[in-house]
Amino acid sequence: MTWRRWLRLCLALCGLATLAVGTPAYAQERSAADADRQILVMLKMAPPHYRPGAAYSGSYGDGAAMAARRRLAAGIARRNQLKLVDGWPMPLIGVDCYAMRVPDGVAMDAAIAQVSKDSAVAWSQPLQTYQARGSPVGAAPNDPLFRAQPAAMAWRLADLHRIATGRNVSVAIIDSKIDVAHPDLAGQFTANLDFVANSDLDRRSASGEAHGTGVAGIVGAKAGNGIGIAGIAPDARMMALRACWQTAAGPTLCNSLSLARALQFAIEHKAEVINLSLAGPADPLLARLIDLAVARNLSVVAAFDPSLPQGGFPASMPGVVAVADESLRSLPARVYIAPGRDVPTTQPGGKWYLVNGSSYAVAHVTGLIALMRQAGGRATHITLDRMASGAIDACASLVGTSPGCDCSCAIDRRLATRPR
Repeated sequence: MTWRRWLRLCLALCGLATLAVGTPAYAQERSAADADRQILVMLKMAPPHYRPGAAYSGSYGDGAAMAARRRLAAGIARRNQLKLVDGWPMPLIGVDCYAMRVPDGVAMDAAIAQVSKDSAVAWSQPLQTYQARGSPVGAAPNDPLFRAQPAAMAWRLADLHRIATGRNVSVAIIDSKIDVAHPDLAGQFTANLDFVANSDLDRRSASGEAHGTGVAGIVGAKAGNGIGIAGIAPDARMMALRACWQTAAGPTLCNSLSLARALQFAIEHKAEVINLSLAGPADPLLARLIDLAVARNLSVVAAFDPSLPQGGFPASMPGVVAVADESLRSLPARVYIAPGRDVPTTQPGGKWYLVNGSSYAVAHVTGLIALMRQAGGRATHITLDRMASGAIDACASLVGTSPGCDCSCAIDRRLATRPR
């Protein structure tokens, strides 16, 4: 029996199997049908509307001004035979974003072209769908599963933690709902917000959803607490930003509006690293927000999907760190390879499980960048080193190595020169 099979058996026997969560099938079917007929309409925002001193609440300005802008959106919807569904201010890029439903029998492209002619509209676009790129499979420090973590050996994680643990680096996990009360994750978050619309649907799990909880565990699970795993950056300060939901059929999905809401929050609240373990079609709204994040020296890490044009969006964007797991072959030179197979991580309900996929490779790189930001200073330019195989050399990325001086040697030298 291989160690992987032995670990799966142990996890199952110890009750560490995945927790089945998700939306009832009827609700998911209704939601999917509704989303298929929705478009996003960006209304031009007058400069005085933005009031930087206002507390963040998903809005800006006073109630009367907000009501006036919504009436304007409702009027545009009526004139174009659309139904106003939802709205969200995007002051960072100077627009109000509204979701509008296109009636049956009207072509989506035609509706977008028609509403875009309105003088108050900056642009209109489809409401895109994105899918997380990971799935559960099968059933050192004093964290019992540490030795089973691929990064424990491949990245010499215990050695890396002698230099940095991601202390106080802010990391935004934009994903499905995270079980923030999980014993390996409790106390690791500075924010826990839900940006998924249609709250009338049964999409909220009391304990969280599998994909987001798994990603968060790889990035920042507690180290040295005697249970579970150790995150790549266990002292990072994570933001749990729900923009995706787990479907009854299994896939974890997101859309343009939910992702844009979460991205705006992450940028406004100065996340230093943004984890996007997902891929989908190019999107103008999300592209503007990601460009803004990159311009502000935030690290945006996303999943590369070879089945999508140019590896999918946002991994295809300039400045975004594109990551794939080691099982993928013939990858473009710009794509980094990181552990993503048989990775033990946190799951809802205080459980742990093995997962596979580029989603979890992204989480490894997000954690590594948090280590680099702590060790090199917040304004540091992030450059990841590779081994001959193309896989990330985590130690060289963090401290640099040279012939005759391996990871431990380089870390010992760094520690010796650290101010006491």
